[in-house]
Amino acid sequence: MSQYRILVVTNEKELCGIIRFTLEAEGYAVDTVYSAEEALKKNITDYNLLLIDVILGEISGFKMARIIRNNPATTSTPIVFISDKDAETENDRLTAFSVGADDYITKPLSLKEMLARVRVIIRRIESKKLIAIQKISYNQLVIDLPRKQVFLDGKEIQFTKKEFEILKLLMENKNRLFSRKELLKQIWSEEAFVLSRTIDVNITP
Repeated sequence: MSQYRILVVTNEKELCGIIRFTLEAEGYAVDTVYSAEEALKKNITDYNLLLIDVILGEISGFKMARIIRNNPATTSTPIVFISDKDAETENDRLTAFSVGADDYITKPLSLKEMLARVRVIIRRIESKKLIAIQKISYNQLVIDLPRKQVFLDGKEIQFTKKEFEILKLLMENKNRLFSRKELLKQIWSEEAFVLSRTIDVNITP
């Protein structure tokens, strides 16, 4: 789980340390900063999740979220707000979600609840990854991996099993050249004897 990076933004240094320790114990990579200004100097695209305190300095957590959401590169980066329960109002919660919050937790923090909410978001990220790899596309050519179907300009093209495997391999490695020997090894690995010209038969239109 160490591939998941989390940025914690709060001006409460003790809280920052506790959150960091808790998340790192779960295997997450964690960076901490004490202001929105410091956070915005970082490359937000490096992080899978942001934990942002609502009350910060000159730039509030809400304002920071708006800046992040207005950047096309970070518009979908998950954000969880941390709010002071005593200062919380219904309007704060509504504002949080209106600026793009994925979740909202209040102080004093329940570390178990925080971890549970983080896990939910991580699972959501994983689900999106799985959906993303269901299809491979190049211009108007699309491969539907689960159904083993190929579409060009929205129309299905019939492929044999080997033709499909060759196309899939080539599209997964768009910037790589394969020799006949490499293709035979990758596609016909379980077959004892295959002529090298078999490749030509399956590729030539």
